[in-house]
Amino acid sequence: MVGVAVCGSVSSIKALWETRIQKIQKEEEEDQRRRTTRSRATGRLSVRDWEDRAVLARLKEKLQTEDGRLVLRIEQEEWKSLPSCLVQFSQVQEWQIHRTGLQKIPHFISSFQNLLVLDLSRNAVTEIPKQIGKLTRLKELLLSYNRVQFVPEELSCCESLERLELAMNRDLDQLPDQLRNLKRLQHLDLSMNDFTCIPDCVVGLPALEWLDMGGNCLQHLPEDIHRMEKLHTLWLQRNQLEKLPDNISRMESLDTLVLSSNRLRDIPPLMQDMYRLRFVNFRDNPLTLDVTLPSRKSKTEDEEDEDDREMFGREFMHMYIQEARKRAYAVLNVHCAHQPSDDPSH
Repeated sequence: MVGVAVCGSVSSIKALWETRIQKIQKEEEEDQRRRTTRSRATGRLSVRDWEDRAVLARLKEKLQTEDGRLVLRIEQEEWKSLPSCLVQFSQVQEWQIHRTGLQKIPHFISSFQNLLVLDLSRNAVTEIPKQIGKLTRLKELLLSYNRVQFVPEELSCCESLERLELAMNRDLDQLPDQLRNLKRLQHLDLSMNDFTCIPDCVVGLPALEWLDMGGNCLQHLPEDIHRMEKLHTLWLQRNQLEKLPDNISRMESLDTLVLSSNRLRDIPPLMQDMYRLRFVNFRDNPLTLDVTLPSRKSKTEDEEDEDDREMFGREFMHMYIQEARKRAYAVLNVHCAHQPSDDPSH
């Protein structure tokens, strides 16, 4: 019995030590695994650090000082995205990034509080992030020849914005009504998009002086277009306009009006009184009347160019309106001549 007890005791002690040895081995293996994982992670971080330094060095080469501004200029290189380490250059006041294939404006754009000009023309940007509204000092946003389909209402928070260019984004066909709050916006380019009318928020822009909506699908102009009191240049070429509202004659600041390649049948007679209008073009419209300006007695080469321009310009407009009035009076006289007399003596 004693031998059995001793044997049992030895077996228990052996089992206990084997358990302890297994536990120690397991802890050592786990500790080794943690050290290996930590080492690998540290290695990745070091690689990322090195990559960031390399990218920053490349970006630093793109910095220039122009007219007292710090400008980031990247052109005709492949930068489909911008690295987050760029925020280390938050003092940059102007971005000039062209033909890089850039697909997205990074959300960290809001870190660039000193930004005055954001020029990303001729890229592949599909979206304007809401964070753009944080750039309250931004004066120019140029996104022509991209793929923007939607403009966020947050853009209306860019209270210093004076110039906005969104030409040739193709599918763009509306703007948020909040953009009427851009009280300083003077220059707006919406050409070569898919607008069917001038958005009411555009008509309501108080400081707007220059508007290009050529190459859209405009079918009519707003009746209250005269609300655009400061507008001096209006480009409406290559649209589908069939008539002009009479109130266009009340646009007192307008001096340039381009209406070529539309579907206009007539010119409103009230436009005769638009004395400030210096340049107007009605070329390539199916106007009802065939009006030809009288030829000049002597022409120099410059005068011939001017005459060619005026064939559908201001002089043409005045002659067309006069001819339309003459014909209207002639029709009225004929109509009156055929009216039966009310005099009983006849």
